[in-house]
Amino acid sequence: MMPLPPESHRLQPDHLPTPFSAAQIRAGCPAGRTIRIREETPGEAPSFRRIRFVEGDDETAVQEFQATDEHGEPIGEPTIRQSTWLDLQRHASQPADATTVQEVVLALPFGEFDCWLYSVRAPAAELRFWFARELPGMPAQVEEWVDGSLAGRTVMVANEQAAGWGSPVEKDESGLKTRG
Repeated sequence: MMPLPPESHRLQPDHLPTPFSAAQIRAGCPAGRTIRIREETPGEAPSFRRIRFVEGDDETAVQEFQATDEHGEPIGEPTIRQSTWLDLQRHASQPADATTVQEVVLALPFGEFDCWLYSVRAPAAELRFWFARELPGMPAQVEEWVDGSLAGRTVMVANEQAAGWGSPVEKDESGLKTRG
């Protein structure tokens, strides 16, 4: 069993600690880290995006967002966004009175990961965020439930890290993702 996120990650007194600190996100998202995600809405074809960290310093990250096809081939022009590492941490800050955190294992297309599952309740809705402990930054999976039905899901389908960083995820000849 893994420990829950530490108190030092709490950004607001009435919120739970975030899964990662800004410093952990910065260390886990060096230039070159590339994440591919699949977005699903019931009754519609899935869409795909690639998020690439193109540069960063002690305070900020520059990311390239690119719509892609299911194979990762670009569609249209990418957009560039700049965020502070603290802003990226703030995205995960959730109100304590509406949120629970569980330790779970999540199967992704490139492996199984120990995760913190943050479930955030609202009237007639619930948001679920799976944060993989080994993948600091954005959630590995997000689900939105409305009136007890799945309204949308975002799933990380690939994670490629810069050479020399952590345990890279590589594509093998069979097309399956493996951790090195």
